[in-house]
Amino acid sequence: MPPLIKVYEALGALGDGRVREAGGGGAEVVSSDRSKTYRVEVSADGREVSSNDNASYWQGYLGYPGIAVLLARGFLNARNETIRALSGIPWKQINRRFRNDYARATAEVARIVAERGGDFAKIRAEAESILGALRELGPRRGVRRRPAQ
Repeated sequence: MPPLIKVYEALGALGDGRVREAGGGGAEVVSSDRSKTYRVEVSADGREVSSNDNASYWQGYLGYPGIAVLLARGFLNARNETIRALSGIPWKQINRRFRNDYARATAEVARIVAERGGDFAKIRAEAESILGALRELGPRRGVRRRPAQ
């Protein structure tokens, strides 16, 4: 299972409008700094996901682009309020600044959300619920593709 921060990132991608359907049943997810576009393919039942993001390729867990597409296609559900609260977060910049220390990066995201008037405790609870639903869905890795350059 992916770290919880990947659910937050997926929700942010939806909020930013960075998830779009592509030809051949696939989808594309643009990175938060707009420098990369990831290709994601999901089987009709949502149980097989192929994505060319770094986490999916190198770490072996489903990265945020795959989670974002599962959310966009309704295999996983999130409240619009949560999606809006996580939009506009500079994920790449935050992860780079904290050297992929996800606890520190999450604390920074919580600070940003609170600064905007959001309730991060509610967001965390919803993200944990989404992660639980992902665990129940039990997607397995599809075709392994090298990460986007």
